[in-house]
Amino acid sequence: MSENPKYKDNLIVKLTFEFSLSVISFTEELENRKRYNLARQLFRSGTSIGANVKEAQNAESKADFIHKIKIALKESDETEYWLLLCKHSENYPTPTELIEKLTSISKVLNKIIGTSKNNVKPNVN
Repeated sequence: MSENPKYKDNLIVKLTFEFSLSVISFTEELENRKRYNLARQLFRSGTSIGANVKEAQNAESKADFIHKIKIALKESDETEYWLLLCKHSENYPTPTELIEKLTSISKVLNKIIGTSKNNVKPNVN
């Protein structure tokens, strides 16, 4: 996992890092089956979730943090699309485990967004 000890107890960083590793393995299987275009799309969106979550950890403000987590959630939605295409296409590996992991990640991201929005203090002049 992440080499930085400050992230060791961070659930979403851990979940998305592990998910990225699973995406790498799955896309390698797609490439072995010569499904290069879908592999490329899935690799980009699937690993981008964790990259955006990691970037959010050093956000400049609460609004910046929320924005980066929302980008991670958008990437999660795109990743789900590619995984569902695999699931419903003939001669593609079945991504059941990845879909389950992604569902958990999406729930955590939505919870983070909701909690963060509730903790934003209004700007009083």
